[in-house]
Order: sequence, then C-alpha cells, then structure tokens
Amino acid sequence: MGTQTEEVFDAIIVGGGMAGLAAAYTLASQGAEVLLLERGDYCGAKNVTGGRMYVNPVREMFPELWGKAPLERYIAHEELCLMGREGSITLRYAGRELEQEPHQSYSILRAKFDKWLAREAEKKGAMLVAKSRVDDLIIEDRRVVGVMAGGEQLRANVVIACDGVLSFLAQKAGLRKAGSPNTHAVGFKEIIELDREVLENRLNLTGEEGAARLFLGDVTAGKFGGGFLYTNKDSISLGIVVGIDALSQAPAIKAPDLLECFKQRPEVRSLIKDGNTVEYSAHVIPEGGLKTMGKLYGHGILVAGDAAGFSMNIGVSVRGMEYALASGYYAAKAAMKAKQSGDYSESGLACYERFLNDSFVLQDFKNFKESLQVLEYPGFFTHYPELAANLMKDLYQVPAGPKDRIFPTVKKYFNLAEIWGLLKVGRRMMKI
Repeated sequence: MGTQTEEVFDAIIVGGGMAGLAAAYTLASQGAEVLLLERGDYCGAKNVTGGRMYVNPVREMFPELWGKAPLERYIAHEELCLMGREGSITLRYAGRELEQEPHQSYSILRAKFDKWLAREAEKKGAMLVAKSRVDDLIIEDRRVVGVMAGGEQLRANVVIACDGVLSFLAQKAGLRKAGSPNTHAVGFKEIIELDREVLENRLNLTGEEGAARLFLGDVTAGKFGGGFLYTNKDSISLGIVVGIDALSQAPAIKAPDLLECFKQRPEVRSLIKDGNTVEYSAHVIPEGGLKTMGKLYGHGILVAGDAAGFSMNIGVSVRGMEYALASGYYAAKAAMKAKQSGDYSESGLACYERFLNDSFVLQDFKNFKESLQVLEYPGFFTHYPELAANLMKDLYQVPAGPKDRIFPTVKKYFNLAEIWGLLKVGRRMMKI
C-alpha cells in the first residue's frame, strides 16, 4: 500500500500538454495550489501535434503570453494540393488579412512551445513534476478525490484529466468508453531541417511569413486522410494523417511506407531536398467530433484537450491546439468557481460545460458535427484529385498534331454522370 500525503491540492492536473498547461497556468495565476503530473521527461517531450495553432480564438484568454511565446512563422499562405497518381494541382491563397497583425495563426514546434509554457506556469506558482506516471484514480463515495502516482496517494479537490486521446482517467471515471478505430486517425510526421534562406526561396516566403499546405488524394493511396506541410523558421513539419480503420482496409499499407512515398513525390521531394530529418513522431488523433464525445465532467473530475475529444478535421483545416488551450482555461475557471462555492460535485462542476457551450469550442463542434461523415466519401481521396490532375494535364498538353478545343476537352470530364455526381457531393458538403 502506498502512503497517504496530508496535503490536499486545489487541483491535480494529469498531462503536461497544452490543455494541462493552460489549466495549470490559469489556476496558478489565481492563487490556486496546483500540481501537474507529466509522464514524459519534460512537458513537450511526448507532444507531437502537426504544427499549427490558430491564435485568434484564444488570444484574449492569455493576453500576456503571445508577445513572448516561441512561435515559428505566421501563416501568410494557405495552400491545397490535389494529388493524382502522376500529377497534381496546388492552389495558393494569400489574402491581405493574413498579413495584418495580430496574425491569425502560426506554425509551432510543440517540444519548444510546451516546455516554455510549462516554465510560465511555474512562474505563476504551479508545481510541475515530470517523469511521473499516474496509475489510477482515487474514488471515494463515487467521487474522484485524487490519483495514485508512483505508489503514492495524491489528493485534490478536483482532478483535471488531460492525459491524451486514449484517456485512461476519463474511462476509469466512467465519463467515456474506449475509442473506436473508425473515429480515430493516426498522424505521423518528420521535422526536416533546412537552411532558412533555402526554405524561404523554395516556398516563396519573405521574412517571418509561413505557409501551410494540405494534400489530398494519392498522398494517402486513396484512403481517408491527407498530408500536411508547415514551414517553421528553419525546418519543415511534414506528415500524413490517415484513418485507423481505413489504414487496415485492403489494400493494406504500412503508415511509414505512406510517408516515404509521399516524400518521394516530385511536389515534395524538391521542397525537402538536402534537408536533415531531426525528429520522427506518431500520434493518435480523435476525429469523431461531437457525436462520439464523452461526458466532460463528473464528481471531482473534469476532462480537457484530446482526452475530451477536442480535435476537428473539416477538410480545409485541421484544428486541435486552440481547443486544448481553451478547454484547459475553462476547466480552470470551473475549478475556481467550485472552490468559491465549496462544491466539487458533478453539479458544482457542470459550469465547465456551460463555459464551453458559450465559447467557440462547443459551438464549433456543433457547427461541424457532420464533418467526419461528409469527409469519409471515398471520391475525395480517389476520383476527384485524379480527375482534376487529368483535366489540367489535357488542358496544358500540346501534342505533335493539332490541339483539341478547350470546351470539348472540359466537356469530356464533365458528362451528365459526372455532373450528377458533383451535385450529390455538393449536397453532402451542405452539411458542413
């Protein structure tokens, strides 16, 4: 049996990712006694999310942080690459609003950012302990009253579970069920270092500008998912996200093989040529959205970040980090309100969900609750990227003999069956 400590913390936070750190920072800023337990060697050691944060939704929650945060590049160029088997189309949007300050979004490196945010939380008075694995919840009279870590009982008025997508703690508390392969994806990426001037020349960037490029189609061998490229100051974050269920379906293909094939595509190979891979990582991502989200609070416990399922893929953007920061912030607000009332019961912590409902977090998830079902349409990853690439090939090809007129060339690709198919796709897209 472990020993029982006398101290009871205002809150114990399990997990030193963005949600946990945001909760620790916010609570400590208000004078709460906070203990954060992180399993990795340091905060950020196990956090490998793709590399982009949308700042606008959370700017006012942490106004004092953004001027000194270790951000990489502001995203000034939004790009989409439709990739066929032998050709591709890349669309690039550069709007004036993306150039104006305060900038909408930034590329970041999680190991650097999370380590910095952990220091900021400690400056506010939070106690952070790394290399600390939580083995169990302490539950008394159906209420969570602490955690077991390293054979020791650590007690708190509220536990905030930020322990990642598979959240053992949320399951132990009966707030969610085990995940299903068809509502989760796996992301895997490399960070590839390049000389800063070379990177900027290849991506047509100036100064602190950055680019975010999403890839759709042959990048995942026609399976549900996509690729991404984010520019950092002197490196590129390059990776693929693919549905776990899709990955296991025939034809079977190993995730690392997808990434290697992706890197050999001409559209990518020329960008990373002579680069040095300094990091490889993989991460499970929740994509079920509102329909698979478990309960967010219980007696003595709150759930935030990936543990709550706060990650969203709507095709043109993949978001998660700002939801993690916001949910950690609102979990801290709920914990402080419970401290004021002395009520850490389920009803006393229910304000957490009300905070989320009144914010962009759950409003976004309600607006895009059908996104997974819409995006699972196979044509998005097979037929339409191939059609677009082939159409452009025929439009730009100059044969040895006479060239066909433009209208018949386009008409060849858009017969009645194709138009009817596009109408059905449009009808699906209306849901998001």
